[in-house]
Amino acid sequence: MTQTRTFLIVAWLVVAFLLWDAWQKDQHPRSPAEAVTTTSTAVADQAIPAADGSVPAVPQVSAGPAEASLENAPLEAPRTRTLTLSNDVLSLSLDANGGAIVGAALLAYPAEAKGDAQPVQLLSAEPEHLFVVQSGLVGQAAVPAHDAQMQAQSGDQHLAESGNEVSLNFVWHGENGLEVERSYRLTRGSYLVEITDTVRNKSSANWTGNAYHQLVRVPPPKPKGGFTNPQSLSFVGAAWYSPQDKFEKLKFGDFDPKEPLQRTVTDGWIAMLQHYFVAAIVPARGEATAFNNAVLSHNRYLVREMGNSLSVAAGAQASTKVQVYLGPKLRDQLEAVAPGLGLSLDYGIFTAIAQPIHWLLALLHSLFGNWGWAIVFLVVLIKAALFKLSEAQYKSFARMRRIQPRLEALKERFGDDRQKYQTAMMELYKKEKINPLGGCLPILVQFPVFLSLYWVLIEAVELRQAPWILWIQNLSAPDPYFILPALNLVTMWATQKLSPTPGMDPMQKRMMQMMPLVFGVMFAFFPAGLVLYWTTNGLLGLLQQWYIMRRHGEPAAAAAIAK
Repeated sequence: MTQTRTFLIVAWLVVAFLLWDAWQKDQHPRSPAEAVTTTSTAVADQAIPAADGSVPAVPQVSAGPAEASLENAPLEAPRTRTLTLSNDVLSLSLDANGGAIVGAALLAYPAEAKGDAQPVQLLSAEPEHLFVVQSGLVGQAAVPAHDAQMQAQSGDQHLAESGNEVSLNFVWHGENGLEVERSYRLTRGSYLVEITDTVRNKSSANWTGNAYHQLVRVPPPKPKGGFTNPQSLSFVGAAWYSPQDKFEKLKFGDFDPKEPLQRTVTDGWIAMLQHYFVAAIVPARGEATAFNNAVLSHNRYLVREMGNSLSVAAGAQASTKVQVYLGPKLRDQLEAVAPGLGLSLDYGIFTAIAQPIHWLLALLHSLFGNWGWAIVFLVVLIKAALFKLSEAQYKSFARMRRIQPRLEALKERFGDDRQKYQTAMMELYKKEKINPLGGCLPILVQFPVFLSLYWVLIEAVELRQAPWILWIQNLSAPDPYFILPALNLVTMWATQKLSPTPGMDPMQKRMMQMMPLVFGVMFAFFPAGLVLYWTTNGLLGLLQQWYIMRRHGEPAAAAAIAK
């Protein structure tokens, strides 16, 4: 039993270390690279104005003269004049000159759990919180980049009660006879923004160029709280997907100006991720596009998508289109937008187990209409599925309990001679056909399941500000009255009292005795949804132990549990 207890302690410490290590990496990433000051040779007549600082050359997607480079150019102060484009779930603030989305309010997601709270602002033009979507063109002749002066064709546009879509258009007229119309379009109930650039060539010469779209962001401040704040464990940075390389991600602190991202991708996407929400650029299906990133001055980071070469003959017109997703990490919606976009809801190494758990949690919510009860019944189902493993664990503990008096006698017999005591104890185990680690394998098998569920609970936007019952009105915030942490403490203490501890080292015993108190204090600061999971799991474990002990002939122990 000493080996079993030692294994359990080590297992818990390993899990705690892995979580702590993930938190440390998120809290103390590699120092962001300084602004790049390289100079690229301009191939096209017009270069993309830098969002700020200098950015390495963008790789050409297809043969043509419009390969783009960036010039040194200071970031302009946020323009104060904006136009609003909104549907029933998303309200966009567009730069009045048409080159950028500088605000995105998610109307169904309050920033705080109170009645009059403003919606979450995913995008912002404020310099210290900069996060914008920029769109533009580059080509042989002058065309509007993201900082060009375009003319709005109307004022604010809001989705009508009976309407299904709404759009806002901007037009640019060039002295060379080129005309560009940019359209931003929203549809009812969708977080997708469709951006279309139409080039009308009224000149006497053919035109060739490229459209580009980019995300520029100042990383958000590091959240406080460590384990007690799920946001501090969630990934924040860039991500991209291609059918060949699948899902890849890169923290802002790991951007390398000497080795920038240079990918040519078909049917992929590029994005910036944060806890609960994502901003993703999704090119048109079947078209090859170039992805790249850059480190800018003033702590700004950029990811860009540049479309395939667009050729427009004299007197003709052509269009290019992308979609930008600005919204919550709802897996079903994300997968409907683009292949692999659902992977932005990232569970790391536990993805294979966490995805079906998340699906089951959503199914239970559809049945009970409450995320708290969905968590409770999810734990019930998991406990039922793992019952045989738990039974094997408890049976091992029961056999250990039966030989506990004999182990105590051995301890008294050999006194401080631990070597002889260990030898005699192993002989007793062999004689009684007891595997001292027999109760550990079931626990080891359950760890991935429970850790996967942990990550589901901290990443699922559905649980954000979701109520349960009575005093728990926000499953993503700590229990305001510490009732669940106290109940969990009592449950852990009761479970510990019913587990045999023969031959345990005094230091190990003290560590085990302290665990309920440590977890009780720690859970006082955890989100209530996580504590509800642990408490339900502990209560069901206690009930399982009572049932199994009665079933295997330990009425005294079962009666103790019943009390």
